[in-house]
Amino acid sequence: MAFRAAATSGPLAEINVTPLVDVMLVLLIIFIVTAPMVSLPIPVNLPQRTTTVVPPTEPPPPIELRVDASNQVTWNGQVVPVASLQARMQDQAQAHAGNLPELRIATDPDAEYAVMAKVLAAASNAHLERIAFVRP
Repeated sequence: MAFRAAATSGPLAEINVTPLVDVMLVLLIIFIVTAPMVSLPIPVNLPQRTTTVVPPTEPPPPIELRVDASNQVTWNGQVVPVASLQARMQDQAQAHAGNLPELRIATDPDAEYAVMAKVLAAASNAHLERIAFVRP
């Protein structure tokens, strides 16, 4: 550090370079550690260009699920036991393999959370990714 005598009242003309040297040393260490990692090849599977044209398909109709106050589940207006939901969802997922249907779930405010959790677990296990919560 540079100190001046108290008799001189002018500004200091010297720059304190200690913080700059500290930062530069830290950056040097970071670059030394990361440089070997950058030189290693990383395999990347890029998509290949195809010449076939896939016609657009119409999306399948959505699945309307409703959980009412008595904890009954209806599938497009038809009462369904909760235990058979996953099988039905898997059938729909297999029937529309490339274009999964949207699952629209409406619940009554008085319905139990456990039933809703079972419905969501069945949808997750059937790999239905498009889930919408709608107001009854």
